Amino acid sequence: MSVFDSFERKHDLLICVDSDGCVMDTMNCKHFHCFGPCMVMEWELDQWRAPILERWNDVNLFQMTRGINRFKGLALALAEVDRKYMPIPGIATLERWVAEAKALSNGALAEAILAEPDGDGRRCLEKALVWSDAVNAGIVQLPDALKVPFYGALEGLAAAHGFADVAVVSSANRAAVEEEWAQHGLLEHTDILLTQDRGSKAYCIGRMLEYGYAPEKVLMVGDAPGDLEAARKNGVWFYPILVNQEAQSWAELRQIGFDKLLSGTYGGYQPMKERQFLENLGG
Repeated sequence: MSVFDSFERKHDLLICVDSDGCVMDTMNCKHFHCFGPCMVMEWELDQWRAPILERWNDVNLFQMTRGINRFKGLALALAEVDRKYMPIPGIATLERWVAEAKALSNGALAEAILAEPDGDGRRCLEKALVWSDAVNAGIVQLPDALKVPFYGALEGLAAAHGFADVAVVSSANRAAVEEEWAQHGLLEHTDILLTQDRGSKAYCIGRMLEYGYAPEKVLMVGDAPGDLEAARKNGVWFYPILVNQEAQSWAELRQIGFDKLLSGTYGGYQPMKERQFLENLGG
């Protein structure tokens, strides 16, 4: 049975919430310690380690590409390595897969490997899967002290759950999200967990709308442009958790944002929040 099949709507309002960098203060440490270093190791890029990792962090954390799917980020990074440092055999195959695949997950990549006829292309896809598995393993091994919620996130989720259904909509690995949210008492304030294996954020929000929520009664809370794009594609509202202003963002959501949503006046509030969000990431 699909997770969508077992969900039961209880409220007229729906709050969708991203995980890493939004609720959990884990985005920086996962990229600093796992994503970039695992790529350097898998493709033997240590000769250029410093500039490659700096570039990885800029693209994935501090620019308008923040929150990009891991495989899209990998394809961008390796294409740049191919241009500037050393050849990456099969990079075109990886770029084509991330552009055309219906799902960007380990399972979907494993299927693509089996179907890929080109030798270099298949090996590049295989290395991407090894990299992704290594990232997941590295995240599990991160100290618990590095995997904590932002100040105010738990209170925000608890408040939302009092008047709305709450869906986790994240492109992160499901096992990692489940472990982190359960450890900090966050799961009890959610109704459905939609992660990387369930499809894109836009797809997941669209599936949730099939339960009959009016788009103007749905809010996507996120920290990355992909969250805003997913909201726009489905015609629902967006609230940003601003980078380096996370605690203030959660406080404002509780004190102002939820009231705007409940009173039906969020439409007049969103343009200001979008402007703040884009300025925060240099967009």
